[in-house]
Amino acid sequence: MAIRIAIDAMGGDHGLVVTVPAALEALQKFSDIHILLVGQKDAIETELLNHSYNAERVTVVHAEQVVDMDELPSKALRNKRQSSMRIALNLVKEDEAQACVSAGNTGALMAVAKFVLKTLPGIDRPAICTSMPTMKGHVHVLDLGANVGCSGENLAQFAIMGSVLAKAVDDNHSPRVGLLNIGEEEIKGHQRIKDAHQLLVDSSINYCGYVEGDDIYKGDTDVVSCDGFDGNIALKASEGVAKMISFYLKEAFNRNILTKIAGLICLPVLKSFKNKVDPRRYNGASLLGLRKIVIKSHGGADQFSFLHAIAEARLEVQKNVPERITAEVSKIMDQQSKVIENTDRG
Repeated sequence: MAIRIAIDAMGGDHGLVVTVPAALEALQKFSDIHILLVGQKDAIETELLNHSYNAERVTVVHAEQVVDMDELPSKALRNKRQSSMRIALNLVKEDEAQACVSAGNTGALMAVAKFVLKTLPGIDRPAICTSMPTMKGHVHVLDLGANVGCSGENLAQFAIMGSVLAKAVDDNHSPRVGLLNIGEEEIKGHQRIKDAHQLLVDSSINYCGYVEGDDIYKGDTDVVSCDGFDGNIALKASEGVAKMISFYLKEAFNRNILTKIAGLICLPVLKSFKNKVDPRRYNGASLLGLRKIVIKSHGGADQFSFLHAIAEARLEVQKNVPERITAEVSKIMDQQSKVIENTDRG
């Protein structure tokens, strides 16, 4: 049976000129998916005329409205019930699709998805999670901006969800989980981080303790849990550093004829480096903690990037990520209840 993925075709900075070609490329790459393109029907069908594709594997679903990239989440929730974003999420809720992918307004997507799909049992807040390159592969980091001022329990839940995701999509049987802090010593950090630390020490996941910002990229952890404020800064700072390095490399190799020749000689190495740190390859952030699968693409994503977001949605459907998170959270809650019961009896 085909994996049905609903695409918010109107979302993002570029809209149809990115989402439609990326969706059709995904059909060529993955033989087991069916795409539902949600948006203004006439505009979608006009864009489809520019491409060759198997019409039996594409369904166009009309949506009259579009959520603007700068629109307040509350307004999108109240006033855009016929938007491509909302209808794509409704398709997932009604089991017409198994996942939704959108490059639209992040705040609006989180608000509408939480309202339409609800959170999993035992999860208070959904979190945005994406993978980032490290010296040894990649690391899953969450939350990246959906939640600010998280409690210790929220941070612990993020860690558990990230651990389940890493197990599922990376086939990692015991992901190493860290908690982002300003130091590795137990005395450092505010009380919420200390509360999360204690909850994770007592949990059954492979918790490795505090990690600092530079530890994210060493590859010694597979998951890093953090408040959305801190995570978003870490993500944007990483993207900025990558752009700065690219800028200085281009400047250095274009300085004169000799440096240009050196650049040509180094081209294979430079391409390999670019492939490893290219943020487009890591596009597709999971909104973990929802009852269904929702993938947030970067708003400025190009076709290559958006394709990766669709691939992430397909993978999470194959791995039954929400169901696995529910099972893990339930198991940990049962363990905590038994500890409390034993303590009370003592």
